[in-house]
Amino acid sequence: MKKILAPSILSADFANLRCDVEMLNESQADWLHIDIMDGVFVPNISFGIPVIKAIWQYTRKPMDVHLMITQPERYIQTFKSCGADHLSVHYEACVHLHRTVYAIKEIGMKAGVALNPHTPVGLLQNIICDVDLLVLMGVNPGFGGQKFIEHTYQKLQEAKDLIEEKDAPTLIEIDGGVDRNNASILFEKGADVLVAGTSVFSTADPKRAIREIKKGL
Repeated sequence: MKKILAPSILSADFANLRCDVEMLNESQADWLHIDIMDGVFVPNISFGIPVIKAIWQYTRKPMDVHLMITQPERYIQTFKSCGADHLSVHYEACVHLHRTVYAIKEIGMKAGVALNPHTPVGLLQNIICDVDLLVLMGVNPGFGGQKFIEHTYQKLQEAKDLIEEKDAPTLIEIDGGVDRNNASILFEKGADVLVAGTSVFSTADPKRAIREIKKGL
């Protein structure tokens, strides 16, 4: 089982974004997580394409891009051109999920599928073997700093069971509500990737926070 930490840049200091990206370069973080919100699929707006390109210029970590947008299939090539290594789309936003997943993979990115808290894991049973990353939302998407939804533990077990049943290569990512109190439990229960935002960037020493979250590794 892989154990990867991906700090979410959504919680960084936007006025000093380059500094925060360079701080992550020097930290024990494994990936850099970027949430893209359009104000339609979720009630918030985050980054535009020029910001993603600027982040790519300075990061030395793989870019884990999470699209919380409608019609994500329209922007697959765009995010490839911005340096995305992994591109996750929401099950709830995709009319033709299989086609979208393969469009992502065909141009050289890892394809992820994200599920909102109310969306059952079992809906992915016919596609899980084609998915590189299964993103389980630990909060309702749209804003950082929310309380972790306890039902996520059950969904994590269901995701692990499905992946084992299908012998799929899929990694499980937990996005939202991750902190020092639950990180080790989530890894123990089968998560491969944890996204941490507020619990990293709201501290006086983000690099120390990253080390402490990874202590369970």
